[in-house]
Amino acid sequence: MPEPRTAADLMRSLGLDVDGPQRWGGLPTSRAPGIFAVETATPLPTAPIDLAEVRRWLERVPGLRLDGERPTQTTLAQRLASFWIPSEMLLYVGRTSKSLGSRVAAMYATELGHRRPHPGGHWLKTLRDPSSLRLWWAETDAAEEYEDALISAFVDAIPSETRERLASAGDVLPWANLESVGGAVRSTGLSGFLLSAEATPARVSGVRRSDASATVRRRTPSTTTVSTRSSRRSGSQAGSTNVSARPRTEQPTHLTVEGLAAIEAELERLRTVERPAVVERIKHARELGDLRENADYEAARNEQSFLEGRIQELEHRLRTAAIITSQPRDVIALGSTVRYEIDGEPGVLTIVGSTESDPGNGRISAASPVGKALLGRGVGDEVIVATPAAQIHYRILDVG
Repeated sequence: MPEPRTAADLMRSLGLDVDGPQRWGGLPTSRAPGIFAVETATPLPTAPIDLAEVRRWLERVPGLRLDGERPTQTTLAQRLASFWIPSEMLLYVGRTSKSLGSRVAAMYATELGHRRPHPGGHWLKTLRDPSSLRLWWAETDAAEEYEDALISAFVDAIPSETRERLASAGDVLPWANLESVGGAVRSTGLSGFLLSAEATPARVSGVRRSDASATVRRRTPSTTTVSTRSSRRSGSQAGSTNVSARPRTEQPTHLTVEGLAAIEAELERLRTVERPAVVERIKHARELGDLRENADYEAARNEQSFLEGRIQELEHRLRTAAIITSQPRDVIALGSTVRYEIDGEPGVLTIVGSTESDPGNGRISAASPVGKALLGRGVGDEVIVATPAAQIHYRILDVG
């Protein structure tokens, strides 16, 4: 049986100069930018979830939901445990463009369920005896690229039989990472799991002695020549879905049956064809070597970021979809096809939701000036629509 892969092994495979380990609770001895990884001392067959910590999380965050419902501590713990990978030690990969020591200290100082000073890796705080975890780190100015490369190296080496045992092969990540390479939020079923920014402390001046080692070993930071690239993500790795303590009501996305089918088809193509293809291009580009001057890697990563953003947009449309049903033929409503004339010239248009708007093909958004003016009108009505250039007189001939 092969030896389990340590976080340090994975980091060294990327050519990084690795430092550590520290016990979880201690700080990296570096103020430079870089990446860090948290692991168990040995692979564990099941997730050592602390039900008491999960209960406190639920008590602290009343808006937390699991699949849209308020969970019990047991069902929440079971969902967290379902993402555990028994054969692996690596639990979390993080990065910072500033100070490694400060970033880890901020994580220690953030209570489970709070978003400040930094909620990354907050699942780690649901584990029993987190002080048994180990922390490794490496300095680099290309923290984002190496974070992605480390997560990708971890995922690529997961055996296929292990993938099949997981709930979703598309969500294979280090256990406490909630974003995939490319920035897509992991599908966990959790929402509202962090308090709103107003309900959390704005800053923490230090770390309690119980949260961090009082003695920090100093060393001279190693030099690095890796170039810096701006972050593609504005949010934290804790995710950003429904983070308010009071769940917000999402506005419906009005769709025709045809529009719904088109979105489903595009989403299927992006997930099954485009996503695997871009992941393969990233893998190939990474194999070419140095990420500092790798234009193929940069282009593929940018393409993946756009792709994942589009997938999230389409998933949101489906999640909030409200199908436009047939309406009375004598009143213009969403989904109506309207025959009209302007100064004797006939025309036809269909009133649709904003996501299906295509004026060039006669599909007008209900939120547009023309759409707003026509809604609720009937056959024989004359409607005046004011535009910047002139007033247009519509005469309604038929509604279908």
